[in-house]
Amino acid sequence: YPQYEELRQEIDQAIADVIRDSDFITGPTVEKFEKKICEYTGAEDCASIGSGTNALVCALKALGIGQGDTVWTVGHTFVSTTEAIVNVNARPEFIDIDKFYHLDLDSIEAFNTDYPPSAILFVDLYGQTPDIDKLKKFAEKYKIKLIEDAAQSFGAEYKGKKVGSLVDLTCFSFNPVKNLGAMGDAGAVTGSKELVDKVRMYRDHGRKTKFEYDTVGYNARIDNLQAVVVQAKLKKIDEWLDKKRKICRKYTEQLDGIVKCPKEAPWSKHSYYVYVIETPDGTRDKLQAFLKEKGIATNIHYKFPTHKTKAFDNGTDLPKTEYICDNIISLPCYHTLPEHHQDYIVDAVKEFYEKH
Repeated sequence: YPQYEELRQEIDQAIADVIRDSDFITGPTVEKFEKKICEYTGAEDCASIGSGTNALVCALKALGIGQGDTVWTVGHTFVSTTEAIVNVNARPEFIDIDKFYHLDLDSIEAFNTDYPPSAILFVDLYGQTPDIDKLKKFAEKYKIKLIEDAAQSFGAEYKGKKVGSLVDLTCFSFNPVKNLGAMGDAGAVTGSKELVDKVRMYRDHGRKTKFEYDTVGYNARIDNLQAVVVQAKLKKIDEWLDKKRKICRKYTEQLDGIVKCPKEAPWSKHSYYVYVIETPDGTRDKLQAFLKEKGIATNIHYKFPTHKTKAFDNGTDLPKTEYICDNIISLPCYHTLPEHHQDYIVDAVKEFYEKH
């Protein structure tokens, strides 16, 4: 809602224009939106999609991933990462995480590289990338395709370059809770024109033209109402992210050492989708209850790793991932959070650990 309030007039007019013109699916409105995403990210091409989940599915399909393929990914992520792999009939193989909560690049050489995966679907968890150059070097060595789940990192940077043009295909989510949010589900895939054209085909029932169906696809097109909402907000995203970064760095300055605060990688400009702290052993649930009593809403991103859920449990054990999921909690960090609320949250966390 705060995002809408800042742009109410422009968003209302954009929505009214779509309704007036009966311009609800595809066409120039979507093309303009995709061009704006390319301009912002530096990507060669962009295909807008109906959700971040479908962005992952269409990206995997565009890269030819399917039956018989293995895809390396992490268990510490939202379920759609794993869900997309399974829904294209590929097999997820779970890798443990590093201190930034990313796929542990130092451990992947220990896996059986005599049978490398067809792709690595890595996650920019919480809003920053892993070491892309190191990952690309490994992928090139074994001819592995790279897909970036950037659902949480729109506006983030790697070595001064915006997320969206770093690997084969990048998948964004514009779900309403994201830093750049629609008023419903929406997403996008960026990459080379050759690959993005394949994404376009899969998002639109597998067709290249109105009556030519080359493959089995999906109904995964963006709603034009969502496209114009996201486009209206795009001009404010850097300002909003800078405000979030300021809040999150204040938390780190005041809480690090009491709890374990997020680490910013030296190569990364973090977009802080959420601000996640790691609590001392066994205190997370008590801290969450204490903060709730003080009127402070929190969340857990994520309470259960996907490889330990009923849907995707394949017997894998990932000690770091499982420890993290037992001990993390997310503090409020939206860009309009007043300073006195920030201080109240910090003081409450300090008060809890003074008593415990």
